[in-house]
Amino acid sequence: MIDPSFMRAFATVKQWPDRGALPRVLPFALFIAFVALEEGARTAALRQWFVLPEPVLYALYPVKACSVAALLLLWRGSYPELHLRDLLDLKRSTLAVVVGLITFLVWINLQVTLPLVGGAAGFDPTLLPEGAPRLVLTAARVAGAVLVVPVMEELFWRSFLLRYLVHPDFESVPLGSFSWSSFLVASALFALEHHFFLAGLAAGAIYNLLLYRTRSLALCVMAHAVTNLVLAMYVLHSGKWYFW
Repeated sequence: MIDPSFMRAFATVKQWPDRGALPRVLPFALFIAFVALEEGARTAALRQWFVLPEPVLYALYPVKACSVAALLLLWRGSYPELHLRDLLDLKRSTLAVVVGLITFLVWINLQVTLPLVGGAAGFDPTLLPEGAPRLVLTAARVAGAVLVVPVMEELFWRSFLLRYLVHPDFESVPLGSFSWSSFLVASALFALEHHFFLAGLAAGAIYNLLLYRTRSLALCVMAHAVTNLVLAMYVLHSGKWYFW
């Protein structure tokens, strides 16, 4: 779950970069815009401005995931740093899988939120009618979390922001370049993006370290996808919907 306070922090990161950042920033910004829409609808319902049943909001997720995926496909030629052949390296791919599993374990054991942040609404498929609606929207949730979100987030956090914080001309910065300021700021902002702040902080740091170790964005996407896939399996098995 994304913490609404992230939207405020996201708007304050240095000066806005040139158009070369657009393919990495806009998909993420679109995702956040959908999140803001969902949170706004929930806030309006709590204040009794209007009542919008939670299952209606669930139907926004496929729209959100497909919209972001469409942008990523449109700009697929703009990501030369995303080398899928890196996934064929068995040793490094195994490392990415292990990192993804470790991040999952960290995530479910660090359920700490920031002060004044309410409980996570989560995605509870039992609120949906049985049959096709529940199956389709749950499948869309898993597919979005595993196939779309890791690509979108890694392009923004590890490809764009981590390099941009080293130098505004981020495309001139080699992937995996380290500085303490970029590492700490990117990790902290990644934490603010998520409801469970400490889990987000740890996950952001872990994915950053994987990038420094491998210099491969594709392996970071793989690790992120493993985390989200195992988390989805865990949530569906345990019924702990607040992790979604």
